[in-house]
Amino acid sequence: MTAEDAAALVAEIEEVERELVLPRFTHDDAWRLGCLLVELATDRDLPVTIDIRRGTQQVFHAAREGTTPDNDSWVERKVRVVYRFGASSYLVGRRAAATGRDFNDAHQLPLQEYAAHGGAFPIRVDGAGIVGVATVSGLAQGDDHALVVEALRAFAATSA
Repeated sequence: MTAEDAAALVAEIEEVERELVLPRFTHDDAWRLGCLLVELATDRDLPVTIDIRRGTQQVFHAAREGTTPDNDSWVERKVRVVYRFGASSYLVGRRAAATGRDFNDAHQLPLQEYAAHGGAFPIRVDGAGIVGVATVSGLAQGDDHALVVEALRAFAATSA
């Protein structure tokens, strides 16, 4: 990927994050979003783990056939990135890659605790900021990210 391509991808992810702001996010909303993600994954036979947080509370968790406990570890590590950096794990990772630096080395963070790989997306509420995280683990990082974005777009369209 060229530096120009990397910059374009970062800009695209930033735009999606600005776009996806919800009017509210309750426990029931977390359940609905999680179920939507499970439905998408089931329809496509995707081996993913799905996790929805409201604050630091895990409100929804599902692991489809083909996942392992390692996916739960990836979820935790991606969620930490979102809460620490205030952006999706994919955006944080792509920003680091665009500079040619290793994310964990650049921030002196342990690999066992932080993963700047796609799949964890901040749930933002208008006027409140980040109130939770939606995470998918099990696919290539761009695909994990895309699945969460697809579900959040569909969810936002019904939540307006």
